[in-house]
Amino acid sequence: QVQVVESGGGSVQAGGSLRLSCRVSGYTYRNYVVAWFRQVEGKEREGVGYADSDHNTGVRDSLKDRFTISQSDGESDGETIVYLEMSNLNPEDTAMYYCAAAISRTAANMARASWATGGPWPMFRFWGQGTQVTVSS
Repeated sequence: QVQVVESGGGSVQAGGSLRLSCRVSGYTYRNYVVAWFRQVEGKEREGVGYADSDHNTGVRDSLKDRFTISQSDGESDGETIVYLEMSNLNPEDTAMYYCAAAISRTAANMARASWATGGPWPMFRFWGQGTQVTVSS
């Protein structure tokens, strides 16, 4: 059973940094995309960055100068950890941050295609519960 667990959120002042971690485990397919999203109440969820099974990474254009995605293999097969490092945070970055996984060759290819167009994201079937990031001015 696939599990997605986020950690690392919290409250920081403007200009500060945070690192979020997403542990995905329990998958058997070797093709996947793991992505970070964020959502402010009342607004649409937006993609932030992703890492895939080929160890490619990408970050939303508007965030590339401040956000970085990295990835490491987990301790066992079927496990990976994707990190979102955020620097020079500002109050507009305040949101709930979610991690999600698209697992299978088809889902991963669809995810890559949707990333290029900014969504939609139905291929991400496995979601974490989210971690809150609050940036104060």
